[in-house]
Amino acid sequence: MIQEEGSSSVSSSPLQMFSLMSLSPGLGSPYPWLREMRSEERGLCLIHLLVACANHVASGSFENANIGLEYISHLASPYGDTMQRIAAYFTEALADRMLKSWPGLHKALNSTKLTSIPEEILVHKLFFEICPFLKLSYVITNQAILEAMEGEKVVHIIDLNTFEPAQWISLIQALSARPEGPPHLRITGVHEHKEVLDQMAHRLNEEAEKLDIPFQFNPIISTLENLDVERLHVKTGEAVAISSVLKLHSLLAVDDETLQRNNSPSLNKKSNGLHMNRAVHMNPRTLGDFLEKDVINSSSPDSTSSPPMPCLAGSPKMTSFLNGLRGLSPKLMAVTEQESNHNGLKFMDRIMEALNFYAALFDCLESTVPRASIERQKIEKMLFGEEIKNIIACEGVDRKKRHEKLEKWIHRLELAGFGKLPLSYHVMLQGRRLLQSYNYDGYKIKEENGCFIICWQDQPLFTVSAWRLKRYS
Repeated sequence: MIQEEGSSSVSSSPLQMFSLMSLSPGLGSPYPWLREMRSEERGLCLIHLLVACANHVASGSFENANIGLEYISHLASPYGDTMQRIAAYFTEALADRMLKSWPGLHKALNSTKLTSIPEEILVHKLFFEICPFLKLSYVITNQAILEAMEGEKVVHIIDLNTFEPAQWISLIQALSARPEGPPHLRITGVHEHKEVLDQMAHRLNEEAEKLDIPFQFNPIISTLENLDVERLHVKTGEAVAISSVLKLHSLLAVDDETLQRNNSPSLNKKSNGLHMNRAVHMNPRTLGDFLEKDVINSSSPDSTSSPPMPCLAGSPKMTSFLNGLRGLSPKLMAVTEQESNHNGLKFMDRIMEALNFYAALFDCLESTVPRASIERQKIEKMLFGEEIKNIIACEGVDRKKRHEKLEKWIHRLELAGFGKLPLSYHVMLQGRRLLQSYNYDGYKIKEENGCFIICWQDQPLFTVSAWRLKRYS
């Protein structure tokens, strides 16, 4: 989407105007022209401003970054078109990153923010209902489990991110219809909030009782980072399936400062992911200068980048956890993850990856939900907006949203002793039928290397892969 908005058909007009616009904190005269821009021109302008502003944040030139944020504020809006909404949340994230240079001020401004568990549950449910991504993940995962568990008498499913009962209600119904009869089913659900697990237990027990299936729900209140695999209590004779939906990446959070120090002994200056000297560069005279200097050079290494690191380095928690799961001898492990690389240490790389990834997510909402929809605003602010802020404003162990692409997950899981289990054509049919039944136009599923990639238009957004223990000859 970003590349499309930057096409030649709209690139000349705003860039020509930039060279005439004075760049100063007062702004003044550019306001009327900015407001009258066409949507395409405004989108291109916002992209250039965001990239330039991010470069100033990366280099520690906060005075220029502040000027850029002021310009963006007159174009961006959480209630406007796709690019205006994206810009609103990216500028909020950039401002939050800048503010962390003054820890006392940052903590004071965030000291009264409360996380409402009911609202957190609600926004995930809204995302499930409005977008097909989670529905597709659940359908694909369930069908893979049904195929893997054919003929099994005792089935134990471990859900590493329990929050939506619909997935397992559907599986319980499918198992009840097996020609050989339903198995004894046990589901272990992991979530950090008791309320979520209580709701899950109630719904699943109710469904199992209605269908007369022997069933047990085992709740574990824990974050994935603190989960002891021993608490999963796998019993002898159980056929185990593991489901991880948009969760494994959280185990990649590590202390970047320690990693930087380990990779470069000479790098001993405490940076905390930010250029802390707050060096103020010479202010450009016009907005054209501001953009030409920073957008053209946006692909060059930024000042917060660090030495290249092996793709799997620095994730001992992930290695230990995957080893623990392998020790459970699962017949199947299904993994759903975001298809984007938000785990790089280079700040500008993360900015560009995030812009493309979230542009597609905001765009799919734009195509299906009215702009004034409260539900849409909640998803964008409480889900996408918080993810963007974590990717851009946080470093070290605080940066949990470390999404990686399928190729890295394949390499990581194979190193941990798992072998890919190609998803069947029947699984693909189930997913495509879901898209047709809900009339989800613009969404696609494609197969790659035995895994499924869920796309909006041609932009890959999520992947679903299936794994089993690697067999050594």
